[in-house]
Amino acid sequence: MKKTNFILNGFLALATVLVFAQCSDNNNAATSTSAHTTNTAGSSNMKIAYVEIDSLLTKYNFWNDLNEVMIQKEENIRTTLNEKAKKLDADAKEFQRKYENNGYASPERAQQEYQRIQKQQQDLQALQQKLSEELASENQKNGLQLRDSINSFLKIYNQDKGYDLIISNTGFDNLLYANPAYNITQEIIDGLNARYSPSSVKK
Repeated sequence: MKKTNFILNGFLALATVLVFAQCSDNNNAATSTSAHTTNTAGSSNMKIAYVEIDSLLTKYNFWNDLNEVMIQKEENIRTTLNEKAKKLDADAKEFQRKYENNGYASPERAQQEYQRIQKQQQDLQALQQKLSEELASENQKNGLQLRDSINSFLKIYNQDKGYDLIISNTGFDNLLYANPAYNITQEIIDGLNARYSPSSVKK
C-alpha cells in the first residue's frame, strides 16, 4: 500500500506542476512577444505571480476530500487482502498438519488439497494486482480532476488579473527566491475553495 501512496503523491505533484504550465497556454504568444521585447529594450513589463504547490494541496478542500476518500479505499483494500491472506495461511498450516499426520485418505486427496491452496494463493495475488491497478487508475483520474479544476479556475481568475505568467513553486524545485509580493497562493486557494462543492467528490 505504500507503493500506492507514492503513486498518488507522484501523480498529484506532477499534475499540479503541469497545471500552471498549461494555464498560461492562452498567453503563450503574448508572453513570448513580451519576453522578446523585454530582452531588446532591457526592461520588463511582464506581470508575473507564483503559487506554492505544497500549500495549495494542503489547503484545497477538494483535494483534501479526495485524499480522504482514497485513504479509506486503500484501507478497505488492505483489510480485504489481510483477511484473505490470514485464511490462506490458516489453510496452509492445516494442510501441513494433516499431511504430516497422514490425515488424508490417499496421496491423490492430499495432492488435490495442495492444488486448492496453490490456487487460493494465485487468486489472492491476482486480486492484489487487480485492486492495486484499479487504485492507481483512480489516483490518475484524481490527478486529472485536480489539474482540470485548477486550470478552469485560473482561466477565470486571470481574466481580471491579467498575468502574463503564473509559476508553480514546490519547495526549491523552481524558485530559489521570489518577492512575497508576487505570491498569489492564498488568493488561488480561497477562490478554489469558494467554488468547491463537497458533493462533487464520490465516496
